Amino acid sequence: MVNEVERGLLNWSNELVLHVIELKTNGPAAGLAPLAAEFTRGAREVNRLLMPLNGMLMPGAMHPWMDPDLETRLWPHGDRSIYAAYDRIFSCRGHGWSNLQSAHLNLPFSGDEEFGRLHAAIRLVLPLLPALAAASPVVNGRITGLLDNRIEMYRFNQARIPSITGQVIPEAAFSIEAYQQTILQNLYRDIAPHDPEGILQEEWLNSRGAIARFDRNAIEIRLLDVQETPLADLAIIKLLAVALQELVAECHVSWAEQQLWSEICLAEIFQAVLREGRGAQIDDPRYLSMFGVRADRMTVGDLWRLLADRLVPAADEIWGPLRTLFDEGPLARRIVNVLGQEPGRDQLAAVYRELCDCLQEGRLFHA
Repeated sequence: MVNEVERGLLNWSNELVLHVIELKTNGPAAGLAPLAAEFTRGAREVNRLLMPLNGMLMPGAMHPWMDPDLETRLWPHGDRSIYAAYDRIFSCRGHGWSNLQSAHLNLPFSGDEEFGRLHAAIRLVLPLLPALAAASPVVNGRITGLLDNRIEMYRFNQARIPSITGQVIPEAAFSIEAYQQTILQNLYRDIAPHDPEGILQEEWLNSRGAIARFDRNAIEIRLLDVQETPLADLAIIKLLAVALQELVAECHVSWAEQQLWSEICLAEIFQAVLREGRGAQIDDPRYLSMFGVRADRMTVGDLWRLLADRLVPAADEIWGPLRTLFDEGPLARRIVNVLGQEPGRDQLAAVYRELCDCLQEGRLFHA
């Protein structure tokens, strides 16, 4: 039994729990264009192997009726000492541990200044991501009223040691040394009494919405719910990437100005977006100016549409998924629109079976 296998351009690997499989690029990808097709092929191959077991992959960020207290099974092979340590300290039998699926984007940096510029840009964009990527409206068979329950669960799954997640938005640290001192050393200090063997005192212990991975000179963004098809995942990722490129290039404001935002101020915007989605109102002209917008207020949905119109060429193929996002809402909104407010198990099964078909067929889900 192994933790990871190479499958062409992708790697398949285990996760904390047995019912989740992770598909990722086999090393850094030169570009995003071919990846949607590659990930779709990978999902189909997994489904082919699951067919004799009467199983298939389900997209979206949370299983709609999983009972984690009864159904959680931790990965018992390979890195099990890490998972066992997490389970001993935090008890991994809750939605925040065993019922979360997200898309991770790793962006590279070279040297101290590139790290600081990239981290400043990522911090500014993180609060806006749930408006695009929310895909988890159902927990325990119920519509909760939130569109991104995955992040809500993620925020509190390590509440025993609050510094591990912090405000989700990372602190203002713009050099490698400052990051080590401001964030990582605090985590290691706080978990040390619970982790005497030092098993978890690594940079991946950090559970903010974006974390520095100095082992591979990258910053990993973790706030994207998994969508119904890699076409949608990659469309969101490409829009995110071009928005970050504009910030790093200081097209509208300087790097120095980008550094002035505290995690507390950014977390307030983030929490409003979690509550209200794309309808959340940004009424801070200074924040809007970071993106070249001269207005007193604007909804998050309108801001994303403005950025897409400005940064994504009209002929770019990601406009298909983006139009669905802008016209019909994020996947979570489309799911709720089809289900209604009090769906039964049969309705849930029918809708989530269609989502499974979307993943298999590489197509978008429409309300």
